[in-house]
Amino acid sequence: MQETQLQRVQEAVARCRDLPGALLPMLHAIQDDLGYVPPEAVPTIAKALALSRAEVHGVISFYHHFRSAPPGRHVIQVCRAEACQSMGAERLVARLRERLGIDFHGTTPDGAVSLEAVYCLGNCACAPAVMVDGALRGRVTEAVLDEIVAAAALDDENDGVAGGAR
Repeated sequence: MQETQLQRVQEAVARCRDLPGALLPMLHAIQDDLGYVPPEAVPTIAKALALSRAEVHGVISFYHHFRSAPPGRHVIQVCRAEACQSMGAERLVARLRERLGIDFHGTTPDGAVSLEAVYCLGNCACAPAVMVDGALRGRVTEAVLDEIVAAAALDDENDGVAGGAR
């Protein structure tokens, strides 16, 4: 873990250590800041909360929301709740698995895209829903999904700047 990451972890620990049930807010703060919870942060978290490393690791590995490795440059989250499943989310998942060559909690080998499952995006009336880099999309079809993946690839070719402008 880089020194700046360690400092950011220590700041999150200091901010959250006195909160009731501090472990989850602390993990959220670290992931919100760094994009993941580095495994090297576990001893710092455990010591601050008087927990074992195994207890901290157990919480990180139990909740699918937490990552132990950096996410891809683009994160695609597919809603797996009942409304979205009834409207075709499983077809979208199959398409993404085929197109990206990864499964949930995976990242493409080039680090471009991570695929995640979520269990309600609160957009049931516009199912199936996906979230791409924090932007909610509803009534997603396989064609729209292909456009999303193509746009992410194009964005990467342009160094993460839409349209290539700097």
